[in-house]
Amino acid sequence: MTDAAQIDGDVDVAQTASLAPDGAEGEPPVIGAGATIRGGTVIYPDVVVGENFSTGHHAIVREETRIGDGVLVGTTAVIDGHAQIGDGTSLQTNAYVPTQSKLGDRVFLGPGATLTNDATPVRNEQETLDGPHLHDDVTIGANATILPGVEVGEGAFVAAGAVVTKDVPPRTLAIGTPAEHRPLPDELEGGNHL
Repeated sequence: MTDAAQIDGDVDVAQTASLAPDGAEGEPPVIGAGATIRGGTVIYPDVVVGENFSTGHHAIVREETRIGDGVLVGTTAVIDGHAQIGDGTSLQTNAYVPTQSKLGDRVFLGPGATLTNDATPVRNEQETLDGPHLHDDVTIGANATILPGVEVGEGAFVAAGAVVTKDVPPRTLAIGTPAEHRPLPDELEGGNHL
C-alpha cells in the first residue's frame, strides 16, 4: 500500500507492506530512492527515510522517526518512533529501538539487542522518556540491553548479552552484567564496515 506515501524515486514495496496504515494521522511517510520494503512491514506517518533503505519482513517504523541513507531494519525489528537513525546503520532481527533514541552513523544492533527509555516502567507517571544515544561506529552484540539515557561513545563495542547501566567511553569494550569497561582489543579497533 504505497498510495499514502511520498516515494522519491524507484522503490520496491511488497504488496503486504503498509505505508501510513489506516487510521494513522499525520503526513505521509517519505521514502527515498532505492528502498526495498518487505512484506508485513509497517511505516507510520511523519517518517522520513533516506535512500537505499531496506527492511526484513514485519519491521515496524513508528511516527516522527528520521532515518538516514543505506539503513537496514531487519525482520521484526521495531523503531518505536521519535527516533533518529544515522546513515549506514544496521538493526538486525528483533532489535528494539524505543522513543527518544539517537543512533549515529554505521551503528550495528545485533539480533535481539534492546535499547530502553524508561527507568521506572509503569511506576512513575511523570517519568520523562530518555532513550540511549549511540555514537558513530558503535556495535551492540546480540541480546545486549542498553538502559535509559546511556551514552555509548564512538567506536565502542558492547558484547553479546551485556547489560549496560552507565555511559561507555569511546573505543571501549563493555562486557558482562552489569557491563564493565575494558580496553578495546586491537582486533575491534576501527569503524564498522556495514
